[in-house]
Amino acid sequence: MRAIVCSVGLVLVLTACGGAVSTTEASGAPPSTRAATPSPTPTPTPTKAKVKGPNVSGCFTEEDGRIFTHGEGDLPGVITGTGPVGVVITYERGGNVCTWRPLSDRLVAAGYRVLLYARKSDAPPEDVAQAMARRLGKEKGVERLWLVGGSVGATVSVPVAGRLGARAAGVVALSGAIEAADAAKLEVPLLQIGTENDGYGGARDLQPAHDAATRTPDRQLHIIKTESMHASELFRSSYGPDVLDRIMAFMARHKG
Repeated sequence: MRAIVCSVGLVLVLTACGGAVSTTEASGAPPSTRAATPSPTPTPTPTKAKVKGPNVSGCFTEEDGRIFTHGEGDLPGVITGTGPVGVVITYERGGNVCTWRPLSDRLVAAGYRVLLYARKSDAPPEDVAQAMARRLGKEKGVERLWLVGGSVGATVSVPVAGRLGARAAGVVALSGAIEAADAAKLEVPLLQIGTENDGYGGARDLQPAHDAATRTPDRQLHIIKTESMHASELFRSSYGPDVLDRIMAFMARHKG
């Protein structure tokens, strides 16, 4: 991989095949003392006890979209927003839909149709993500699908996207550990974001997948240096606004 020059701020290095690698150097100062640091994006707090009627983890109700159930135990999910481009969000193990609401709200406002769902921690995430992609793909008017995920949800999004064929729009992976063999087969845009020192989905996992994804029309890798935050935790950090902007800009370029 070509050397990456790092300094305080942002350095962008273009690769020969159209991909890009960027790194953000942490300042070492606490977020409250960083100059011109945007405020973290607030994350809704689950209020399940106060929510009446169908809902998903207390964060999404029928006011947000159509609530559905799936799998054994009738676990809840929601389809929110409208538009011909769908997005399936698969959260990290031990997570929930609530921490992904900052991204979901941005996507809905931009005209995407978003599916978020709860799942059992012991359920094979790849099987469930594929089932959710099939479900959203059957919605009237949905033409193409993005697979978006965090941690293991990001890892499994790549093989699921590969099975969608021409209907796949792309993959956004936060803190994923994508297998190089899966990345090498991918033929849709891939954006990876993570922190350098994350134990799962850190720089050691992100770089090999980026290097292998040579068949993608656009591959982008953004590593936040010196940090160890994981998946949707980034949305609640001082990096949140930048991470969300990067995701939205990348998806907009390939909305089709």
